[in-house]
Amino acid sequence: MQTGNIVEYIDRQKILCAVVLDIKSQRLRLLSENAREVTLSPQRLSHASGMPLNLAMGREALIQILKETALRRNTLMDQVDIPSLWEVLNTEQQWIDLATMTAFVFPEFQDADHESAVVRAFFKNRFYFKFSTEAFFPYTEEQTHQAIARAEKEEKKKRLISTGAAWLKTVLSSPEAPISPPLPDDHTEVVDILKSYYLFGKDSESHTVAKSVLSDAGIRDPEVIFQILVKAGVWNIHENLDLLFHSVPVDFPEEVLLYAARLSQETPLEDTSHGRKDLSNLHLLTIDGSSTLDFDDALNIEDKGDHYLLGIHISDVAEHIRKGDVLDREALSRASSIYMPDKRIPMIPPALSEDACSLIAERKRAAISVMIKITPAGKVIDSDIFPSLIAVDRQLSYPEADLLVDSDPEISLLHAVARLLRRRRLDEGAIHISLPEVIVQIEENGTPNVFRTDRESPARLLISEIMILANSVMAEFLNTHGMPAVFRSQPGPKQRLYQGESDSLFQNWMQRKLLSRFVLGTKGQRHDGLGLSAYVTATSPIRKYYDLITQRQIRAVLGLESPYSEEEISTLLLKLEHPMKYVPKLQYSRNRFWLLKYLESLIGQKEEAVVLSKRKDGYQILLPAYMIECLMPLPGGVKLKPEDCIRVIFQHVNARKDNLVVFMG
Repeated sequence: MQTGNIVEYIDRQKILCAVVLDIKSQRLRLLSENAREVTLSPQRLSHASGMPLNLAMGREALIQILKETALRRNTLMDQVDIPSLWEVLNTEQQWIDLATMTAFVFPEFQDADHESAVVRAFFKNRFYFKFSTEAFFPYTEEQTHQAIARAEKEEKKKRLISTGAAWLKTVLSSPEAPISPPLPDDHTEVVDILKSYYLFGKDSESHTVAKSVLSDAGIRDPEVIFQILVKAGVWNIHENLDLLFHSVPVDFPEEVLLYAARLSQETPLEDTSHGRKDLSNLHLLTIDGSSTLDFDDALNIEDKGDHYLLGIHISDVAEHIRKGDVLDREALSRASSIYMPDKRIPMIPPALSEDACSLIAERKRAAISVMIKITPAGKVIDSDIFPSLIAVDRQLSYPEADLLVDSDPEISLLHAVARLLRRRRLDEGAIHISLPEVIVQIEENGTPNVFRTDRESPARLLISEIMILANSVMAEFLNTHGMPAVFRSQPGPKQRLYQGESDSLFQNWMQRKLLSRFVLGTKGQRHDGLGLSAYVTATSPIRKYYDLITQRQIRAVLGLESPYSEEEISTLLLKLEHPMKYVPKLQYSRNRFWLLKYLESLIGQKEEAVVLSKRKDGYQILLPAYMIECLMPLPGGVKLKPEDCIRVIFQHVNARKDNLVVFMG
């Protein structure tokens, strides 16, 4: 190495030409084509040639020559076809020195410019050869494909970040109205990345790219993502993020809808040729919520003098949906219908849930009937379960049935029997919790309306107790026949605050907190909360897969199909465990969202509250009008105790952030 030699080195992923100005202590002082002086060790050089320049010609002349040299070498570099070289050389799998590789590329003539051009070409395209500045080794075909794929992925990532950041800036600077027309195709992936990051944070597979997009757009607060997606028309201002977080299927796949439509058009059962008892002459009624579309249970009762004959007739959903078919697999994945103030997501497509399986008035339907003999004292003395054909006469809502309880003999008798059943359960140690229900309805203009209903109204008490009875009778039926099913049991409460019934809202609310968790199993065990020796849920097979499983086991006892084994039911319970964890959470959180949305309009107003408990940072209180809990900061100079009634002022409410702040008024 001498002064005046032309050398090359790599700076910021670029090869630069330079001339050696001085050599001291194994360090080279260089003048680069960019007119910069740098000091490097010889090991940093990517190429060195023996052709010297006359340093006396001056700095400007040297720089000009270096630029011309770099241009000449880059022009030669464009002649280097690395993929073609790799096609020829990759089978050898051996190192090739620079001189040999240069001869391959430029067979007629080779000098320092040609060598440099080879080095530059291999530095620019590193997909095919592993190399030092003096030798090259071809990658295998798999290694090459992997390298190209990585590079394409990285390039795509850069484009996403660039286009994504530009799009965010455009949305932020646009008017408030949603952007129209819809997003261009090249922005769809960016939106999906931002949605994933907003929902899952660091757990999102795209969190690194999303953070880069936000950073390049000058956005520091991830909360801005929600505002942007709303502004862009991707989400609405009341978007149900929980549905997205849990990937809850809202719409049914096309094949499921077509299959359900085909089943719904099949000729309905009109006779008893399938072993069903024809009960279509009985006068049956349904009692449900005002907005119910899927009727799965009907009732009738007869006074036989020394006993009552009570009939509970459950839609035979399993007659339509067979184990393992496309409908069954879809229902299993959903596990349950989901009911929210602004959306209803059925477990089964409407063609069945609201038509062929629904106990619609004046339509013959296949059912599983539970006929129970009850003494005037409310004691069950006999029961029979069998497949039937039924036709409902009357369909009533809870409010309509409440109005008829004193004037309609059948409803009056059903209510009286239900009260007897309640008393017997309480005598058996049942824990009765009576709390009003707060219902949120969304008006046509999108605003929420809130009202309370009494769960102890005659019609609701009637349905509640008779369905508990039907489920307990079916549980005993399955136990007697040694048939596994989805049994529900419950240990005793952690603490019992009262016996029988209590009129205290505070006691009922706190007793609910002290209940033990229910347990699902394949064999019947005591349900302490209901005061029953065994219990299943089988009265809502349209809405709950647990109930459909149990209905199939009852049908198996009746000879209508083959039963699940105990192992099969255990496997199904495992599959249902995940969706059945989020279904109640979805319903609770969405109801709470709209309830808080309603409370946003009440900021500054006063409301009654009940103190539940004292905490370090305040008091946990209950707002009875809305049956919602919140934390109230410690009021200065005031000491409160559980069950105290106070007044509070709504200070701040934010539904989307699940934020409710009240102060003592």
